[in-house]
Amino acid sequence: MSVRVGPYADGAAEWDAFARAQTGYTHFHKFGWKALIEDVFGHECLYLAARNGSGALVGVLPLVRVKSIVFGHYLVSMPFVNYGGPLGTAEAIIALGEAAQVEARVSDAKLLELRSRTELPLDMPVSHRKILVTLELPADPEALFNTFDRKLRARIRKPQKEGVTVRFGADQVEPFFRVFSEHMRDLGTPTLPKRLFEQIVARFPHDSWFACAWYNGQPVAAGAGFRWGNEFEITWASALTAFHVIAPNMLLYWEFMRRAIAEGVTVFNFGRCTPNGGTHKFKLQWGSRDETIWWYQRTADGVAEAGTPSPDSGRFSFGPRIWKRLPLGLATALGPEIVRFIP
Repeated sequence: MSVRVGPYADGAAEWDAFARAQTGYTHFHKFGWKALIEDVFGHECLYLAARNGSGALVGVLPLVRVKSIVFGHYLVSMPFVNYGGPLGTAEAIIALGEAAQVEARVSDAKLLELRSRTELPLDMPVSHRKILVTLELPADPEALFNTFDRKLRARIRKPQKEGVTVRFGADQVEPFFRVFSEHMRDLGTPTLPKRLFEQIVARFPHDSWFACAWYNGQPVAAGAGFRWGNEFEITWASALTAFHVIAPNMLLYWEFMRRAIAEGVTVFNFGRCTPNGGTHKFKLQWGSRDETIWWYQRTADGVAEAGTPSPDSGRFSFGPRIWKRLPLGLATALGPEIVRFIP
């Protein structure tokens, strides 16, 4: 090959300028995620670059090692979020993919997973166990509202009539986490650390959006996501079960859409989900469509399709039943120490 692959040793400007121009680019390809993951989770980040014979950058791959005694050893691009994978020319992508597989083999990683938004020229097994749901946005929010059926419009109006309001801003991180951590406990899943969200808004103040739906002075639903290019993704969304009857999450999503339209966004991304599950059905009710994502894998034992640790697997299936019973304070304190090893 005429490209060479090695650790990326230069600054963020070159990496980000190159990555933004590539097909398949997402917010999670930004170089700033490297320092954030190292700081918040303490994981080793192996950011790789492919250069041509002239030394010009022709490909990049953000790669993170997540390793623990309990869950195992994973190389993921990118952990905790929906996308990553190599960007660049076809030749560079192939070279980066091969370099990642060599690293996985040499370091005895249980799984290498390259989570790409688009199909790549990689000779690796691919998993479609997750899908995206996206919605094309018109220039006028009223035009979008009029495309919704009567039932959906009524569910958006209900929390408005109940007095629910939605606030955006960096000051919403703390109430966002209150809702998010309780929601995760109720699902039986350890919560991500509050520090992650604090660092996101500190490092990406213009790209990250945090919002909470408030009812009688209390945050009852919350969401956070990222803007890149002409797209916004709502990466995390939660609502308190006790307020399900007034559907605050419906108004929350609608206000995210209205803000996206106001800022010139043309694609609203609901994030990933499992096909045909309840979350999938929720996302489709907005008139959105499914989109295939490509998670390329190399497993140490040659399994055709594998995944990172999941409560659905037999080995960990007892976890959610126990976690749901924990006091909220204890679950919130313990959760980040567990979930940091579940990419």
